[in-house]
Amino acid sequence: MDTDAGLRIDAPHRELLDQILDKWSLSVLNELCERPCRFNELRRAVPQVTQKSLTATLRRLERNGVVEREIVSTRPVAVRYRITPLGKTLRHPVDVLLTWASQHMPAITAAREAFDTRTEEAEL
Repeated sequence: MDTDAGLRIDAPHRELLDQILDKWSLSVLNELCERPCRFNELRRAVPQVTQKSLTATLRRLERNGVVEREIVSTRPVAVRYRITPLGKTLRHPVDVLLTWASQHMPAITAAREAFDTRTEEAEL
């Protein structure tokens, strides 16, 4: 897909956006923007996420360079996650998307309801 600026959304872009804008990544990044967190702190902050999903999310974010993992030499040894300088650059574009969603949610809700009604009627 071409945009007015001439940018293309190619496979690497789609893969990256899928990984940083997925169901759990935004919540995790939001928490880490506030402060570094240990794994269990993140689990408490995002209570709906499973341990397996949180682990996978953190690994993807770390792989993409937006989160870093630090071993804390305590007893027992702990792991703390923090947002990287690259990760901090996501704050503005994500805020823009969230603002857009908030502003347009009534129209989106109406469109969903109209679609669902048409779909239900077609199935009858």
